[in-house]
Amino acid sequence: MPSLHKAFRAFALAALATLLAGCETLAYYTQAVGGQWSLASSARPIEAVLEDPATPVDLRARLRLAHEIREFASRQLALPDDGSYRRYADLGRPYVVWNLFVAPEFSTKPVESCFPVTGCVSYRGYFAEADAKAYAEKMRAQGYDVQVSGIPAYSTLGWFDDPLLSTFIRYPEAELARLVFHELAHHIVYVKGDTTFNESFAVAVERAGVRRWLEERNRAGDLATFLAVRERQREFIELIAMAKARLETVYEMKVSPEQMRAAKRAGFEQLQKDYAALKARWGGFAGYDRIIGASPGNALLASISAYSKFVPGFERMLAAGGGDLPRFYAAVRDAAKLPKEARCLLLTEGMPASSAAC
Repeated sequence: MPSLHKAFRAFALAALATLLAGCETLAYYTQAVGGQWSLASSARPIEAVLEDPATPVDLRARLRLAHEIREFASRQLALPDDGSYRRYADLGRPYVVWNLFVAPEFSTKPVESCFPVTGCVSYRGYFAEADAKAYAEKMRAQGYDVQVSGIPAYSTLGWFDDPLLSTFIRYPEAELARLVFHELAHHIVYVKGDTTFNESFAVAVERAGVRRWLEERNRAGDLATFLAVRERQREFIELIAMAKARLETVYEMKVSPEQMRAAKRAGFEQLQKDYAALKARWGGFAGYDRIIGASPGNALLASISAYSKFVPGFERMLAAGGGDLPRFYAAVRDAAKLPKEARCLLLTEGMPASSAAC
């Protein structure tokens, strides 16, 4: 269980923030602190869950696998050997939080929310789906595009010992490893106010980590499957980047709001056509149908961009260091000290113009 000092410190920061803002912020911090405290207090040491005769056989197997993945993360990937992912919590719901992305009607730049610990981020997280949807409706009524996405895990950046959760413990092995490596990467480097830097770094770490995990176990077939999934992901992200670039050009036009809306509709209709063509080339693979949805908007483009833009740059950085992870982490820490635009230029060098804008 997290120390009382950490819990008090988190609560004190939240309480201070509420004194500087209005009731809406107070309600947001109340649900955030309450949700985190509930999650942390319900988590049990893995050993206790394994020894409990009521624990299902399949869950025991998954917890043992997760323990092996956790040990590998510190031993082979130089990720922090801390208390995270050494406890387990059954949440009884499909996601731990729901992230809300908001973007203006004529912009793909997300509306940021700023907090004392994490700085400014491009989303707001809610422990209850109803709360996320209620705030989404409020923003939609003001003319914003919104996107609500369920999230199976998140990192508290070392403030708490993040537990394994029922929301992801039964994921396929490679996906379980990917998620644990991703969240632990946030303990290595975190830059306040730069979601794209933080998430892209964690994605680069997760990909390198899963490859090494499967290679160590001589799982060539599973590795091929994992790489095929990543290739589809790359193509999908490229599709989103092109749509985003097209729409940003539209939003720079000097036309009436009605003309802008018509051009925006045409842009998203083209995205759906392009996605249908990509899906056909994949043989009908429908894994991204839920993300694209029936009516994609600017907030969707902003949410995907936040998690992917700098991944190629980080992977180049890792390769330049011979694949040595501690050396890579040191280089990333150096990059994190640069001004935001300089970080972006460093990580987008050589990228297509549609993806490289800083």
